[in-house]
Order: sequence, then structure tokens, then C-alpha cells
Amino acid sequence: MQISSGDLLLLSLLLSSLHAISPSRTIDDQLLISQNHQNVYNVDDFGAKGDRTDDREAFMKAWKEACYSHFPAFFLVPEKKTYLLKPVSFYGPCNSIVTVMIMGTVEASSNESDWDNDDNSGIHWILFSNITDLNIQGGGTIIGNGEIWWKDSCKVNTNLPCRVAPTALTFFACNKLRVENLNIKNSQQIHISVEECIDVSISNVMIAAPEKSPNTDGIHVSNTNNMVIKDCVIKTGDDCISIATGSQNVRVMNIVCGPGHGISIGSLGANNSVASVSEVIVDNVTLSGTTNGVRIKTWQGGQGHARNITFQNIIMQNVYNPIIIDQNYCDSLNPCHEQNSAVSISHVIYKNIKGTSASKVAVNLSCSKTLPCQEIEMEDIKLVGEGGKSTESLCSHVVLAESEMVFPPLCV
Repeated sequence: MQISSGDLLLLSLLLSSLHAISPSRTIDDQLLISQNHQNVYNVDDFGAKGDRTDDREAFMKAWKEACYSHFPAFFLVPEKKTYLLKPVSFYGPCNSIVTVMIMGTVEASSNESDWDNDDNSGIHWILFSNITDLNIQGGGTIIGNGEIWWKDSCKVNTNLPCRVAPTALTFFACNKLRVENLNIKNSQQIHISVEECIDVSISNVMIAAPEKSPNTDGIHVSNTNNMVIKDCVIKTGDDCISIATGSQNVRVMNIVCGPGHGISIGSLGANNSVASVSEVIVDNVTLSGTTNGVRIKTWQGGQGHARNITFQNIIMQNVYNPIIIDQNYCDSLNPCHEQNSAVSISHVIYKNIKGTSASKVAVNLSCSKTLPCQEIEMEDIKLVGEGGKSTESLCSHVVLAESEMVFPPLCV
């Protein structure tokens, strides 16, 4: 395929990502490789119009060529255009490193009939599956047009049946994944979901949805090992970041969150399932106007564990539940009855957490009567009401470890 002059002008930017992966080669070497092997796959060259007609087929053709390339390939979505996409899936494995450069705007169809008969309807909008060495970047924007889904949510209208809406951007079974420098807006439900992946980095991502939009988590992680989420601004109608079962060695740092439901471990153990989350560090986070700050939430009746979790260096600004453990979580229209099993919670550290609580109860540790929380440690905590008003803590079925310089004083 002939590379256009416009593509060559973009290569200096594109190759910066490849240089990070292959530092032994100079930028000039990589430029020569790219020119000789013609490995820039511009969706426009495959028939994409960027005029708000469906460009799914063109994207899939460009992906096939990029994925089949035996040399590092660039899948290019040019700037200054808006590409309309119906649900689309990009599958691996690929023959080499693929960098997806989203420089323009990608927008979901707002025609509900476009979602009726697709295999991914109600689950995915854009899916990347079974790919190693995948990079997503470019500074462009992904728009989910979630409004057509929110209005029919049972959380907005309790008279409607509950249904699953698509996730904007899903990564399934991807190893050595890098996502950076993107804007994602108004997803149908979750904005980014990372599932069954290994070695993941998400950085410099801006996520935005209205405060009242239902189930619009910013970044959701499940069954994933070795992940870093850093330098992101997330404003949603649900959890800014949710870390679900099967996740291990997850580090979250330098995050601005709000509005939304805060940063959550869980929910875990729904429908009497077995869940596990461990080795999580949440560090250097600012939460502003959120309904929760740092939260661990588990359902009664579950099994498994949430352990070795650290929340540190966190600023709360008018947060309703700054520190909360809820081992009796119930996100259901029907009441949840008391059960005799629970997901165990242990070895949780809260350190250097300060700011203001929007509620009288700044620390709420509501644990299971059957399986109390163990080894909960607090140090250097100062959470007051607006204007310096006093706050309090509530505890049930908690075994506390060491605590030092904690306000409000911990209950026993």
C-alpha cells in the first residue's frame, strides 16, 4: 500500500511510541523501516469517510492489515474527522507490535437499531481481544453517546427492567498493553474495561460523563495481574476506578476523581461467588465531591478475600463517605437478606488521608458479623466537616491493628 505524504508527516509522532519499545534503534532507523515496509495503515485508505456514516468495515480492513504485518505497524485514525462506528471487534494474535493512533474522533452510533442484532450488543462497543504488545494513544477522542442508554436504565426509571449496556473500550486477554493520551466521553456504561490481561499501563487518560449517568465507571479492572493506572482525570456517574475479582498487583497513582462514586475495591462476592483481590496500592489521589472516597465493597454470601490493600496520600474534598468498608453491600432493587458467609477483608492500610467530609460519619467500617475485618491499620488521618466541623467514625465487627494520629477517633 502506498503511503501518502500526510502519513509521512505524521511518522515523527507515531514513531515516538515505537522508540520507547525499541530503544536500540534510532528514530531514523525506525523511519526507514516504516517507509520501506509501508506499515502505516490509515483507515481513510481503506474507505473510511469520517463524515458520520458507518466506518466499521474500513476500520476492520485496516486492522487486519496492521495485525498481519510482520513489522511494527501503525493503525491510524487521522485528526480533524469524526468516524462513526457500530460495534466492532479487533482480534489477535498479531504478528508484531501494533500501535493504534487515534488522533481524530471516534463516535458510537446513536441509532438504537444498530445495536439490536450484533453479537456484541449490550456487552461491547469497541473490543480488543487476545493481543500482545498493543499500544493505544494519539490524543483523540472516543464518544459513546451513552444518552440513548441512560434514559432506559432501571437506575433512572425503576419501572424499567434492568439491562446491560455496552462498555466503550474493552481489552480482553491482552498482554503488554499500553493505553495513554486519550479522551473518552459519555460511555454507554463502563468507559474502559480491562479483563484477563497481564502487564497493563493506563496513563494520561481523561474520562468524562455526567454525574447522574448510571453505571458509567471510569476504569474497571478484573482478573488482571500487574497493572498501573496513573496521571488520569476521571469524572463519571459511578466509580472512577473499580478493581474487581481476580485482580492482583494493581497500582493506582496520581488520579483526580470527581464527580463519581470514588475508588472502589469490588464489588466482590455477588451471587454467592468466590472473589479475590490482593496487593493493591492507591497512592496520591484527589477526590472531590464524590459519594465515596476509598471503598471496599463486598456482598453477603460470597467467599474469598480482599487483602494487602493500601490507600495512602489522599486528599478528600467534600466527600460523603471518605473511608468506607461495606461488607454488607446490596446494589439491588430487592432487599439483601443476611447470610452466613462473606468475602474476608484483611491487612488494609489507610495512611496520610486528609480533607473534608460531606457527612458527619467520615470513617465507616461496616464489616461482617460472620467474618469480621482483620488487621485494619490507620495512620495520619484527619477528616473534618466543612468549616472544620467535627466528624465521627462508625465501626462494626472490626479488628483494628495499630493506629496513630487519627481523627475522627476510631471506634472499637
